[in-house]
Amino acid sequence: MQVIGYNAGCSKELNLMEKLGILTDAAKYDVACTSSGVERKGDGKSIGNCVSAGICHSFAGDGRCISLLKILLTNECIYDCKYCLNRCSNDVPRATFTPDEICHLTMEFYRRNYIEGLFLSSGIIQSPSFTMELIYLTILKLRTVYHFNGYIHVKAIPGADAELIRQTGFLADRMSVNLELPTAEGLKNLAPNKHRKNILTPMRQIQNGITANQNELVLYKHAPKFVAGGQSTQMIIGATPETDYQIMSVAQGLYNKFELKRVFYSAFVNVNHDSTLPSPVSGPPLLREHRLYQADWLLRFYGFQANELLDESRPFFNVMLDPKEDWAVRHLELFPVEINKAPYAVLLRVPGIGVTSAQRIMRARRSAKLSFADLRKIGVVLKRAVYFITCEGRTMYPIHLSEDSIVRELTSSQNRIRFGSDGMTYKQMSLFDDEKFQIPIDPFEQYRTVVGQI
Repeated sequence: MQVIGYNAGCSKELNLMEKLGILTDAAKYDVACTSSGVERKGDGKSIGNCVSAGICHSFAGDGRCISLLKILLTNECIYDCKYCLNRCSNDVPRATFTPDEICHLTMEFYRRNYIEGLFLSSGIIQSPSFTMELIYLTILKLRTVYHFNGYIHVKAIPGADAELIRQTGFLADRMSVNLELPTAEGLKNLAPNKHRKNILTPMRQIQNGITANQNELVLYKHAPKFVAGGQSTQMIIGATPETDYQIMSVAQGLYNKFELKRVFYSAFVNVNHDSTLPSPVSGPPLLREHRLYQADWLLRFYGFQANELLDESRPFFNVMLDPKEDWAVRHLELFPVEINKAPYAVLLRVPGIGVTSAQRIMRARRSAKLSFADLRKIGVVLKRAVYFITCEGRTMYPIHLSEDSIVRELTSSQNRIRFGSDGMTYKQMSLFDDEKFQIPIDPFEQYRTVVGQI
């Protein structure tokens, strides 16, 4: 199956670097900041491996993870979604890779140590099944002809033939189906060619395939693995008027019903300058995206439910506080928590105490009573936790336990001065910060002081 790229309807065939420029740029709005979650060592014959730590991540200036060769198979598309740069009504340069071109690029980038894996998405060319077949042939060649054993994350195309999705699942480490928008109503308004049922069908197929494969691996240790790294999805945030509460409720439903590994939230960018879409003066809602990721972490690892974090009367997160702090100041009746007695699940709900530090507290207090100094060594972020905890019945200093007072403290610049980088001391001492010290400081003498020569 030979497919060539072309530029905005011109007959001129593009070279590989021209295609790469177009299709890497077209893929930048697909989120893929997840490690593999797969255990697969090199076998001595193939190139690459895929260990549990997964992908070596790097981050762009806006916080997005850029660790994989992230490209589209094609930016051709038969759909006309209002929010998408690659919609069929846009006059943009178009290109399509052949399977061999993607294999060649992946191998060459890997050999140069630029990447550790491949993230392959695509627009819809001709039909969903035709596109999915191209993706399948690409991954099949990469695994069997080019012997690439590294991490591969591919998109499953809604509406594609189920057998193609199943066969691709045995070759990929992770698959994802983009939910696109949080609600069916938003999808109907902005992507009339897409339907929620078509999106959820392959999601359910992948879930069932993972479950069946896990049962098979119990009986047959060397059976081929199906989507060993699990599946994920992505939602665009800010293109439609859903509240944070609605978004988190949808995410929780996806985790519960489809056993997803991750839900990704992508801040909406009005790339088409469509007048029917929002165009925030301050740019994409990146802070809102950040708060949703923080709340998502609370759902997955801290035992929170969406209706605990928000409700109909308070449907948006406080931009000044992280979701855990926001929850805590609204439930002060549960605080302060005694560090030396509180159960593990209660410790997890204290701002400034994470999973690792909560586990350390549980272990350490078996043999000793913990003090605030001990908590600092354990890794508790005291500049947040101090308002919600006691050690042997005492707070670190007198605290007025009210929502307004604690919010002022948490958001005040004085909070950063009171606690140093270790989160413990009231002010970091320095030999050279005394305002009354009028004699100019000799840099050489300062150096000798620092290294202990004076």
